[in-house]
Amino acid sequence: MGRRTFLAVAGWLATAVVATLIGLAAIRVVGESLTGTPGGIRSQEEISRALAEPVPGGTGSPGGPPTGTPAPGTGPSASSSGPAPPASPSVEPGNRRSFSTAGGSAVAECVSGGVFLKSWSARPGYRVDDVDRGPDDDADVTFVGPSGEYELAVRCVGGVPVLDPDDD
Repeated sequence: MGRRTFLAVAGWLATAVVATLIGLAAIRVVGESLTGTPGGIRSQEEISRALAEPVPGGTGSPGGPPTGTPAPGTGPSASSSGPAPPASPSVEPGNRRSFSTAGGSAVAECVSGGVFLKSWSARPGYRVDDVDRGPDDDADVTFVGPSGEYELAVRCVGGVPVLDPDDD
């Protein structure tokens, strides 16, 4: 073998080894954030503690029976199986509360400009039709689905979000 051929093969091998090492290093750095457990690996003790804590938000369990009732004049027809309980608020830290209806749920808080919808989520089979997020005197979100239209309207009373059943 000639000297040139030997140098070409040696150069190619050295380049392949360096490229492979750089690739492995990059995969190690990036791969941990892509495939690793967010927040690191948790111990059995930490998992038990996390499972024992109450679920924040209070909007019901996914797949569980929906709670709430439509806003006046927006619910399903009279052929409904019976009245549903009123929209259920749950208390959250500070001036933030969550509310739930058969169509979906929303989290509202009172801010300096009035009530503000922090977030909302439609239940399976429903979609969000209209949102007035605020901040304003009142804020509302409308969910539309197979059982009808459900409006969740809130306002602030004494710095705390409350349902607004007479929203026009």
